Amino acid sequence: MKPMKILIIEDDVNECNNFRDCINKRDDFELVGITDSDVEGLKLTRLKHPDGIVLDIELNNSRSGGNTDSLEFIPNLRKMNLNFKPIIIVTTHINSDTTYQILHKEKVDLIAYKDHPKYSPDYVLNSFLRYRDNSREADVKTFKEELESEEDKISYLINYELDLIGISNKMKGRKYIFDAIMYLIQNEDSDLNVIQYLTKIHKKSETTITNGIKNAIIHAWRASSVDDLLIYYTAKINYKTGIPTPMEFIYFYVDKIKKEI
Repeated sequence: MKPMKILIIEDDVNECNNFRDCINKRDDFELVGITDSDVEGLKLTRLKHPDGIVLDIELNNSRSGGNTDSLEFIPNLRKMNLNFKPIIIVTTHINSDTTYQILHKEKVDLIAYKDHPKYSPDYVLNSFLRYRDNSREADVKTFKEELESEEDKISYLINYELDLIGISNKMKGRKYIFDAIMYLIQNEDSDLNVIQYLTKIHKKSETTITNGIKNAIIHAWRASSVDDLLIYYTAKINYKTGIPTPMEFIYFYVDKIKKEI
């Protein structure tokens, strides 16, 4: 089984070093990032796809421009609509009913109290393994079954790529983009123009389809970080417009996904 990828969001340098040292001594974990900022933690989650996140609630000593606590991290993570769900173990010195109720409402997997006699990095890491083995076994099996057919693989890759650059499922243009990429991958020899195909299946005008795709692209280039866009969208962009055209965007992902199938 592959090592679990772990992201640590913690402002205590000693605690970070303890986790790093512990992970370095084990072969069942891989440390993919450490930050003292909940904001940076969201970016790293999207970029590194951790299997598990160690989330410190108190970030009073953060030097990276994050919040003094990380209570908004989980609802903000949920808003990202990622195609994976990391196990989240919260670490805290605060042992209060209010904190417990907030974290319970947010459905964290485990609250590990730092002042507890059994608390240690190894305890937290072993808890990740228990949750992975007990709670995720059925999900992994289902996921593998879903990817058995080529169409499901293509569908997964399209959604994965669009999630990476922040094109939300709530945007109508995302559906047009998804269907366009799927159509072009599966129908290389078709004489039907892709926009014509979209107007046919969605029963919308070419203008509506094109504007929907444009709006989704504009949203991604405004809402996503420049770093993410430079990593995930590597095609050249017209410097006058600053964003790809609908067809440039679609064909970039057609070519990219074909290489990954």
